[in-house]
Amino acid sequence: MPASVRVSDATIALDEYSGAGSAVLLLHGFPATRRLWAQVAPQLCDAGFRVIVPDLVGYGASESAAGVRVGMAAQARWMWELMDALGIKRVTVIAHDVGSAAGQLMTVTAPHRVRGLAVLDGVYADEWAMDAIESIRTWDPSQAHRLSPVLARRLGSTAGMRELLKAYEGEQGGRQLIRAACALDPSETKHIGAALRASAVPAMVLWGERDQFLPIDTVARPLARLLGAAVVLLPGAHFTPLDCPAEVAAALREFLATLR
Repeated sequence: MPASVRVSDATIALDEYSGAGSAVLLLHGFPATRRLWAQVAPQLCDAGFRVIVPDLVGYGASESAAGVRVGMAAQARWMWELMDALGIKRVTVIAHDVGSAAGQLMTVTAPHRVRGLAVLDGVYADEWAMDAIESIRTWDPSQAHRLSPVLARRLGSTAGMRELLKAYEGEQGGRQLIRAACALDPSETKHIGAALRASAVPAMVLWGERDQFLPIDTVARPLARLLGAAVVLLPGAHFTPLDCPAEVAAALREFLATLR
């Protein structure tokens, strides 16, 4: 069920799948929207979970007040406000790419509210693959309408990827992406390792075996050691919820079952 929820300085657009079980929050990364989870969320709902799938603020259909920075620390705060608005006291956070920075920050700020944390092709400390988005951060805003087609060629023009980037077509969409890219700040998670380990939240790390942006050995494995989790490799590249949704959903269902 699509909806929108007003939080401080922002309005969050979301889809909600109303399973009767515990709550699961699915967070996308850059340059995605909640459509990243379109093939995964229904499978988790069918397994009995209440699944919340928002657009991060400043992405897709979620909007912030003018001048508000849409970095991942702010996203973590907004997501907790969203949980409060929905009456959710504890939640399992499942996050992809830089959305996992928001998920990790949610965990260290309120570990008692996080039932579990699953990271898919995510970030570790200040390893955010910023080189991959530098051209977007420095993109000429007067040429913003050209950004989405360039990204589509760079990331692959599959049906899933085209749907994912649809929200960023045209000048307004391109400017939205530039703003989101400029707000990304790896220093927000650079020093949270000790707090993340101390949270002792059950965790899972899922990674595409062909991830071209965030390497397994330098990002996935150190993150997994920090979280006390194994690395589960999946038959995909970076955008695993698009590349192999059945395998992602199966691994997540298995993880969620251990948290009951």
